[in-house]
Amino acid sequence: MSDSEQYAIESTDAGASATIPMEAGQIKKGGYMMIKGKPCKVLSISVSKTGKHGHAKCNFTAVDIFTGKKLEDMIPSSHATTVPIVNKTEWEIIDIEGDELTLMDEGGNQKHDLNLPTYPENLADEIRDAWKGGENSVMVSVQAAVGIEQIISYKKEA
Repeated sequence: MSDSEQYAIESTDAGASATIPMEAGQIKKGGYMMIKGKPCKVLSISVSKTGKHGHAKCNFTAVDIFTGKKLEDMIPSSHATTVPIVNKTEWEIIDIEGDELTLMDEGGNQKHDLNLPTYPENLADEIRDAWKGGENSVMVSVQAAVGIEQIISYKKEA
């Protein structure tokens, strides 16, 4: 290779996956798992006995962490399934314009690509009322998984 060859690198990424594999029998109540391509929080697990084919089956009841929709899945306990990597961060509201938010974290980094939440239904109005056009300081919790970010809660600061 010579110095004259140029490579255009559009973006860099650590190559980290948004999900990790895990044995179905290792997933616990309150943990996370992917069901039908959606990141879900596990509500309950029931394990059936080993049958004539030799696998105990785990029956998962879970709720989508972004829409609240209830989902179910049944996987043999020894088989692998995927678990989403879920991150929660705290941000302070700087501005609300329409449904778009301007947020800032403790390090002074700003975020402009987040809208008011659509689930639960009244959360967006509660955040808007608590903020009162900038009179109050409001912190929001942003949950991120599989490339989706959404506000899940807020806290009004005195």
